Amino acid sequence: MENGPCWLSRMFQTFKEWFWLERFWLPPTIKWSDLEDHDGLVFVKPSHLYMTIPYAFVLLVIRHFFEKFIAMPLAKAFGIKEEVRKKIIPNTILENFFKCSTRQPSQADIYGLAKKCNLTERQVERWFRSRRNQERPCRMKRFQEACWRFTFYLIMTVAGIVFLYDKPWVYDLWEVWNGYPRQPLLPSQYWYYILEMSFYWSLIFSFGSDVKRKDFLAHVIHHLAAISLMSFSWCANYIRSGTLVMIVHDVADIWLESAKMFSYAGWKQTCNALFFIFSAIFFISRLVVFPFWILYCTLILPLHYLEPFFSYIFLNLQLMVLQALHLYWCYFILKMLKRCIFMKDTHDVRSDDEDGYEEDEEEEEEEEEATKGKERDCLKNGLGANRHLILNGQHGR
Repeated sequence: MENGPCWLSRMFQTFKEWFWLERFWLPPTIKWSDLEDHDGLVFVKPSHLYMTIPYAFVLLVIRHFFEKFIAMPLAKAFGIKEEVRKKIIPNTILENFFKCSTRQPSQADIYGLAKKCNLTERQVERWFRSRRNQERPCRMKRFQEACWRFTFYLIMTVAGIVFLYDKPWVYDLWEVWNGYPRQPLLPSQYWYYILEMSFYWSLIFSFGSDVKRKDFLAHVIHHLAAISLMSFSWCANYIRSGTLVMIVHDVADIWLESAKMFSYAGWKQTCNALFFIFSAIFFISRLVVFPFWILYCTLILPLHYLEPFFSYIFLNLQLMVLQALHLYWCYFILKMLKRCIFMKDTHDVRSDDEDGYEEDEEEEEEEEEATKGKERDCLKNGLGANRHLILNGQHGR
């Protein structure tokens, strides 16, 4: 029994030694001992990253209170109300079909279900539409989430500008590699990195409770890729290029989240204007600055200082994956712009809803309005035709 834990300990130690081999992380001739703190200079350490997990939970707590005491009152000020969902009549047959088969039954399915339940096809359609709306995320929650992301991106963008505006490598990319990897860690770089990574961890931890996005998988890949990239660049001391990557990404996200906020509030013109601004900044930052500035800095310039080595190759592979995601989202943005310009419809791509939710809501509201209109007409006609009877009845009392 005692040999088991010892064997596992030795195996873990062997793996740890192999994982941290200098040839994987550092240029040839550079040792980990070269990056030890000395003369008041502090260098990055992998152990620093442990703090991102507790900070992520701190951000979740902050987010909870932010959404409750800031985002919710702001949403109400914009005229967004907490929705009261219409209750549906329980139906075991329809419920089982909804959960086990599909939420969007075909016309043939509706016909068969109507026969089984002794309902009209219209009643079955209405039941499924109401049932889908039961699981639709409310507008208040979507606004709160967008408001939180907007606030964080805004704070980090301002912080990034304050941290970087006087750094020489922002204006001269050759300085990114000057002295690498013996580049000391600045306090501003530490907090910039740690807070960004903690934020992405918090987004991953909250996936289960957040509004489900149509591009859910792409967001999971993006967040994991961002954490992997930041962690790797930290351990290999690519801090200078890493801060440039972060500021390039944050500057566009502000406008997307603000556009979502105004979309949920029903301010369509403001939303459209912000979305056009976001699109322009996205194309410039992700399709021009990132590939021709950041990737040029990380892929081409290092070759003037160093021979290619493992972490240099791995870093650039991750950045290329990130660029592929940029192209993926570019497709959706162009699709959205086409709808904005030619169809005057800014609903689908920018929305966080699952397919069909908003259409269901609008159809249900239209149907309710039509029903109420018919009831008003019937009531008005009934009163007009029988007004003397009602008056006579009241007079008789």
